[in-house]
Amino acid sequence: MLAKVLSSAILGVDAYLVEVEVDITSGLPAMATVGLAEGAVRESKDRVKAAVKNSGYRFPVDRITVNLAPADRKKEGSGFDLPMAVGILAATGAVVPEKLNRYVLSGELSLDARVKGVRGVLPMAVEAREKGLTGVVIPRENAAEAAVVQGIEVVGVDSLSQAVEFLNGGDAGVTPQIGSRPSEDPVPEYAVDFNEVKGQEQAKRALEVAAAGSHNVLMMGPPGSGKTMLARRLPSVLPGLSFMESLECSKIYSVMGLMPDGRGLISARPFRSPHHTISDAGLIGGGIIPRPGEVSLAHHGVLFLDELPEFKKNVLEVLRQPLEDGVVTIARASSSMTYPARFMLVAAMNPCPCGYLGDPRHPCTCQTPAVERYQARVSGPLFDRIDIQVHVPAVSYRDLSAHTAGDSSTQIRQRVETARKVQLDRFHGLPVYTNAQMGSRLIQQFCKLDPGGKTLLETAMERLGLSARGYARILKISRTIADLAGEEQIAPAHVAEAVQYRSLDRRKR
Repeated sequence: MLAKVLSSAILGVDAYLVEVEVDITSGLPAMATVGLAEGAVRESKDRVKAAVKNSGYRFPVDRITVNLAPADRKKEGSGFDLPMAVGILAATGAVVPEKLNRYVLSGELSLDARVKGVRGVLPMAVEAREKGLTGVVIPRENAAEAAVVQGIEVVGVDSLSQAVEFLNGGDAGVTPQIGSRPSEDPVPEYAVDFNEVKGQEQAKRALEVAAAGSHNVLMMGPPGSGKTMLARRLPSVLPGLSFMESLECSKIYSVMGLMPDGRGLISARPFRSPHHTISDAGLIGGGIIPRPGEVSLAHHGVLFLDELPEFKKNVLEVLRQPLEDGVVTIARASSSMTYPARFMLVAAMNPCPCGYLGDPRHPCTCQTPAVERYQARVSGPLFDRIDIQVHVPAVSYRDLSAHTAGDSSTQIRQRVETARKVQLDRFHGLPVYTNAQMGSRLIQQFCKLDPGGKTLLETAMERLGLSARGYARILKISRTIADLAGEEQIAPAHVAEAVQYRSLDRRKR
């Protein structure tokens, strides 16, 4: 007696189909799982046996062999419980095999046969659509994820018996839902607003420029100056996620099991703020069983590294590839996985160990060698990859007690969206969407300076000793400032403001 059921597994952030083959033969009662099954998959035999019995079906007292094909890829997770149970019932004749080759099944079984939620349902639904299958049979709590994939049936079940009744064509008490794209792009909802920030006009302007061009930012200032407060409000001024961006983010969160309850899509741009004790695998991704890291969870959003020098040096150095390429590649002997990681890096640090270097109200107690060692914890190449470097001074009493509010996040976001629209039109047909992504060829094409701007930039290069990467960063920031001003030509004033955002280069002189 042989039965075949379709399921899926995750490789990177995408799914691939797995054929669950169940063979029942005469012999001593045993259940063996083959096909590079990890621990959670091998342990499923006890859950499956209890679930089948507690659903009122007969569990065969024979030798059962379950093969997960393709057999050369590792399978992990508890999502194979439901297809294995259905396969056993199909092999014994309790399930009609007619629908088994048209639906993908996934779900964890409890001992009382309830179907519990699993990870990676959204990529699984996408793969089912691409393979031309009819639909998916999944836990009800995951149905909202799969329902955003157009053109497939989404069958959310609460128990094994419900899944069996549906596959047999009976009245299972479930109504298949046809997946459809939301009529409108998700509307972001934020609990914070930029008008809550007192003072810090230069820092707020720098973050507006960063948001408009998707530039990386470093904020340096004493404790309590508002660096974290500013960073947490940056997502509120970024343009809303498009449907495709939302789908990409949601696939990553689905794989990690971090989708909000009852939500099918991530609607707000992600904001990730890992602790400085994080490992390189936690930040970039990887591990014994490779998983996306914080840089991928911040895809299309903001990665905030507070107290930047406190992170381990090797952890910071692995940021170089995703900052340049927008992806993370995890190589193993048997396979290679690529995770998306196109994010805005926002970092914050104190100027010295005590935090008060340059603060007129608090004397710095650090010796010069200690300051140099502290700042040297972050390498020069990483600093060079951060476009905007801005000083955030302590807030004065006058600013704190002022009753006037600055521009709200909505007002700033409108200006940012206008600048982003200009960039989309400029780069139409190119694999580039914002000024920060421009390479050397595009910089030469779109960042041309008039004679006054060239003279100003040449002087800045000589006085600040800028590297070639710093030169390119200034040109890209100047282009963004001009876009915010609604001007096609980059003027000397735009270059001058861009130079002001290289504060670390100025501190070297």
